[in-house]
Amino acid sequence: MEQTVDSTPALRPQRITLEGRYIALVPLDAAAHAGELWEGTQGAENDRLWDYLFDGPYADRASFYAAIEKKAATDDPLFFAIIGRRSQRALGYASYMRIDPTHRSIEVGSILYTPALQRTAGATEAMFLMARHAFEDLRYRRYEWKCNVLNEPSRHAAVRLGFSFEGIFRQHMIVKGRNRDTAWYSMLDSEWPARRVAFERWLHPWNFDEKGEQKFPLASLR
Repeated sequence: MEQTVDSTPALRPQRITLEGRYIALVPLDAAAHAGELWEGTQGAENDRLWDYLFDGPYADRASFYAAIEKKAATDDPLFFAIIGRRSQRALGYASYMRIDPTHRSIEVGSILYTPALQRTAGATEAMFLMARHAFEDLRYRRYEWKCNVLNEPSRHAAVRLGFSFEGIFRQHMIVKGRNRDTAWYSMLDSEWPARRVAFERWLHPWNFDEKGEQKFPLASLR
């Protein structure tokens, strides 16, 4: 039987600030953030950060700045810089993309975490804040995560964050001259309340010891 749903369109995301305990998401701005992001991604050991992104790595500061400037100007994807509360520095960025208010579907993607942000509470909180905003403020019913099928860290992150695997689109894209089979994941508005509770429990200070290590993994709190 077909399901009748509210057909009121969702809202388009805007350039606002989303405040968290460990990080804040602010509209990406080249003048404010490119320098810190450049410094955070430098070194041959960090070239791997770009393996599954559509761009990079960059040979010089000028080309990197130009790329950030271009990202900051687009509405879809709509980019946010991830600012550490303690450091007050840009530690990465993420975007809303493939935004479809009519069908109330939106994707989170083009995510870059510098080593300083990876595997921290702030890294998880950034994804929590974006999901909460999409579901609760903008009224989307479907929240998507897509990645190269070879990108095991991204696939693991999707499952850890509460997305459900939906399948693989074979020969979906050509990226940097290479084939990309794309793994698709989603989270639905009906699933969000339980996901939110798990995120909030995991992010609470009681879940971290004096060294900042988690006491309980996120998946165990769902």
